[in-house]
Amino acid sequence: MSTHTQSHGHQHRHDHGSGSTDSDSTDIDWEAMADTLENNGDLHLPTLRQTATRLAELLGPDKQVRRILDIGSGPGVMTCVLAEAFPDAQVVAVDGAPALLDRALARAERLGLDGRVAIRHAELPGDLEGGDGQAGGGLGEADLIWSSKAVHHVGDQQGVLDALAGALRPGGMLAVAEGGLPMRFLPRDIGIGTPGLQARLDAMQEFWFERMRCELPGSTSTVEDWPAMLGQAGLTDVGSFTYLLDLPAPLGETARTFVCNQLARLRDVMSESLEADDRKTLDVLLDDTAPNGILRRPDAFVLSATTVIAGVRRAS
Repeated sequence: MSTHTQSHGHQHRHDHGSGSTDSDSTDIDWEAMADTLENNGDLHLPTLRQTATRLAELLGPDKQVRRILDIGSGPGVMTCVLAEAFPDAQVVAVDGAPALLDRALARAERLGLDGRVAIRHAELPGDLEGGDGQAGGGLGEADLIWSSKAVHHVGDQQGVLDALAGALRPGGMLAVAEGGLPMRFLPRDIGIGTPGLQARLDAMQEFWFERMRCELPGSTSTVEDWPAMLGQAGLTDVGSFTYLLDLPAPLGETARTFVCNQLARLRDVMSESLEADDRKTLDVLLDDTAPNGILRRPDAFVLSATTVIAGVRRAS
């Protein structure tokens, strides 16, 4: 499973599934995917918490973090993790899907964080410009800006990084989760269909992703060297780190549900591109009564690497 499909950032966005009824469509109904997105976030909670801790370490104990923006927050899983990791900060969930923002508020309330979590309906990149984050519009300044799998849903990726960097207070940090490695969840030979199913799905997702990028308004081709891109945005001390989510077989219910949802979206979105043999294999994997289905088979696992690139705005 491609890393393109792992997280939500509205993003406009793409964890590559679609609520569209048109096969191979690049349009995505993120609100229809709310349960899947929250399930995904819950599954990745260990790495999200590691990430928040690492960001706090990089900022250092003397850095006062008063305001954080979670750009492309989805249902607010990382928003709440950041609120827990930075107890003196207000954290603003920013997304283009109102229903997902409602979920972010509900999650914060369940966790006792509702007094420090706010929401802002906004689309990238237009709503980034200007304003003070209050009555003046815009998103305002922040000491930390986090964005996961959102930037790649904007036509001009460098432009949106420039805008995010410009919203940092002096000494503030921008951290984006982009790139990484394709997820793995099954052996190469699963006993049904032609071996190598995941490699073929990866290839189709890369094709889908490139088409999605080309169809974005203002699509601009760029070498996706993320550290260099953050440096071009004017940030210093740019570096990256990667955390591994390793859930060995046999999987628990939450992880199995996540993998099943990912496969179901791939089956729906890419049905016309799939070879007949691979469609048949996916149908077996998605059959909740089949012993070889993903909800029953003992060899299913989740192995996922998430890479975060971060840089700091030079203190004036």
